[in-house]
Amino acid sequence: MTRSTFAEELQSASDRIADVSRANLQVMLRRAGLMIRNTDGIDLDPRVDEALSGISAEMEISKADLIGTIIADWLVANAYLPVLYAIDDESVVDGNA
Repeated sequence: MTRSTFAEELQSASDRIADVSRANLQVMLRRAGLMIRNTDGIDLDPRVDEALSGISAEMEISKADLIGTIIADWLVANAYLPVLYAIDDESVVDGNA
């Protein structure tokens, strides 16, 4: 059962809570708890995971924060997200362009 299928099943049960037996509700809640507890995020190649762990330790941030930063930067660089701090002709900058 996929997560989306299970989520739909939970949503459906919440819509008809009076019709769901206590035993079925208990099974669904236990399954939800197991899915949440066993979710570690994404599976990475061991070399990639080791590199990210080293970089996150060097930068003194969590690996999750590092991955979020990498993804956000990639999305901006590939024009999937807007650049947050655009420099226009009126902006004052230090240095040479």
